[in-house]
Parts: sequence; structure tokens; C-alpha cells
Amino acid sequence: MKRKLRFIYRLLYASFGPQHWWPARTPFEVAIGAILTQNTSWLNVEKAIGNLRKHGLLSADRLRRIPRGRLGGYIRSAGYYNVKAGRLKEFLDFLYKTYRGDLGNAASVPTRTLREQLLSVKGIGPETADSILLYALNRPVFVIDAYTRRVLSRHRLVREHADYDQLQKLFSDNLAPEPAVYNEYHALLVKLAKDFCLKSKPRCRQCPLASLPKD
Repeated sequence: MKRKLRFIYRLLYASFGPQHWWPARTPFEVAIGAILTQNTSWLNVEKAIGNLRKHGLLSADRLRRIPRGRLGGYIRSAGYYNVKAGRLKEFLDFLYKTYRGDLGNAASVPTRTLREQLLSVKGIGPETADSILLYALNRPVFVIDAYTRRVLSRHRLVREHADYDQLQKLFSDNLAPEPAVYNEYHALLVKLAKDFCLKSKPRCRQCPLASLPKD
């Protein structure tokens, strides 16, 4: 399994090159994006973040002060904007209560502890928590999403209904805990799923993994 996962990484990297994830200017912006991207496309999230930036609201202090209703208006393009405004407020309350409003103050906290803390925040599940850990805080935590599940199950690396922890364990057990590799690997899998391993009508013949052994 270790050799196969590494082979997949090499094939994808050779085909697509570096993906430069996560597209954000600060760790705090990554965290905001991770919450906003739930159940929507990244294009819609970019619009919401751009609107927050336009109005000078991309800081923990300013987002914390703005009323929830007004915040929802600024992030409308991300969908479920009232729900997500509430989730952002929950995250900001956690950030101020636990780390004085600065993600940088979490630098010395063990990854497992920090993950448990994030999961305790209302509206933050495993994928969002792990995105914050990997992309905002550079922790060696592999992010699992629907794209990753689709690619792995179609290539019979996991069962179709394997749970989040099982999928994550596949990577943590077979790859060195290197944040840069986890970052690039996940981004490459997303690229593959969007361009070739489509939900319907996958482009299997043109897929970069077409040469992958079936055993």
C-alpha cells in the first residue's frame, strides 16, 4: 500500500504539477475559508472572502465585532450564509476564549489536543478541523473529503463506505508525517476528481492513473 500511494502521488504530480494550496494570505483567512467552503464551491467562497476583504473585515477583531446578521450579508455568496455566519461567530468565540484571538498562540499546542478543541466548536467537523490544522497551522493531518473518497474507492484502495478515520489512517500509516506532502497530495486528488474522476461519466481512459496496477 505504501508503494502504491507513493506511485499515485508521483503520477499526479507529474501530470498536474504543484497546486499551491491553500489560496489565502494569512492562516486566519485559511480558517475562515475552511468554514465557508462547507457545502459550496471554492469559487463562491472566494467571492465571500473578497467581499470581507473589500470591507476591511478579514481580521478576528473586526469579524468578532460585526453583528451576526450583517456578517451573513457579507458572505451571502457562500450559501447558507446565516448558518455560516453563526459558525464563524462560534469559531471566533473559541479563538478568543482559548487563544486570545490569535491562531499563532496555538503554535505550542499538540496537534491531537488542538484537533479535539476545534471539533468541540459547533459547526466544525473533521474535514473543516483538519483543513485548519493542515493549511492554516502546517500540522501533518491529512484532509479527507468526498473527492478523496471517490478516487480511493474507484481504485479499490478503500471500501466505498469506509469512514473518515479509516481513510485518514490509510495515509498516516503509509506516508511520512510531512505537512507539505499532505498538502500537495490532497490538492492533487481534488484536481484529479474534478478533471477526470468525475462523479458521473468519469474520464477513465484519459486519467493520469490509468496506468495504476489494479491489484
